Amino acid sequence: MTHLNQTARPGFITDVPGIRVGHAQRRGDGWLSGVSVVLPPVGTIGSVDVRGGGPGTHETDALDPTTLVPTVDAVVLTGGSAYGLATAGGVQQWCEENGRGFPVPGGVVPIVPAAAIFDLGRGGDFAARPTAQMGYEAALDAADSPEGADVVRGNVGAGTGAAIGAGTFKGGVGSASVRLSGENSAVVVGALAVVNAAGIPWQPGGTPPSAGVGLNTTLVVIATNVRMSVAEAKRTATAAHAGLARALNPAHTLADGDTIFTLATGAVQLIAHPQIPVAAMIELQSAAAEAVRLAIIDGVASAVSVKTPAGEWHPFPGA
Repeated sequence: MTHLNQTARPGFITDVPGIRVGHAQRRGDGWLSGVSVVLPPVGTIGSVDVRGGGPGTHETDALDPTTLVPTVDAVVLTGGSAYGLATAGGVQQWCEENGRGFPVPGGVVPIVPAAAIFDLGRGGDFAARPTAQMGYEAALDAADSPEGADVVRGNVGAGTGAAIGAGTFKGGVGSASVRLSGENSAVVVGALAVVNAAGIPWQPGGTPPSAGVGLNTTLVVIATNVRMSVAEAKRTATAAHAGLARALNPAHTLADGDTIFTLATGAVQLIAHPQIPVAAMIELQSAAAEAVRLAIIDGVASAVSVKTPAGEWHPFPGA
């Protein structure tokens, strides 16, 4: 039987070998938005679970366990609401140029799912939102980063214009990782979160914020080095939403587009308990939920104050 091994260092999604993260952003002249890209090793499988009532997504249907292609070439997290989903085209362009994608006659078709947060107008110009070019830049940034590099967090990438508490406090990008122990000590589960929530950090006895004027979403990518099926990746994304609900109050509202992707590189075989074969997978999924919780806390804590013609946002008190 394995157990979670939580150390003082929260870690990063890049603790999973082969996972790289890149960002692109614009600030000033009406801008306060950006895009983040998670670039996994070739052959990584993936799935997704969308729980929010107001999602903005691209290609999530392709990650269903019943569909043709099990692999994912990149995952895009972007600002700009539905407009920002154009960034996926730039990431697809980078993937095609580098031969990454599902082989078809004449070339490849990159599988690049994406999800967006609402940050429109927070820089002062409603039309200043991420483009395909910014997606390409973020993919380049990810590809150029050394393996295992620390993740840049806070007001970067898709977290550049993020806010929490229905637009009251500054949100941002956070990351964390959890490693199992025992016979599965080689198993790493990491998370990257873009915290742009209707809610605020959960506190015992606390009350959620008022409805406010902000539209919202928390986006997460989970990565692990375990070999799993698309169906197992889907169930891992589902289980990991527990971490989102532990970190934020409220969560999964009609005004949120809360979405969690799971990526599995397949480098390590999970060792099953001989009497209870599912136990190891349950513990991995518990680790995924904890990594999500820690990444969201890190995203809130890493955010810094920003002021634009549209307003001023400060970190959540005590973060």
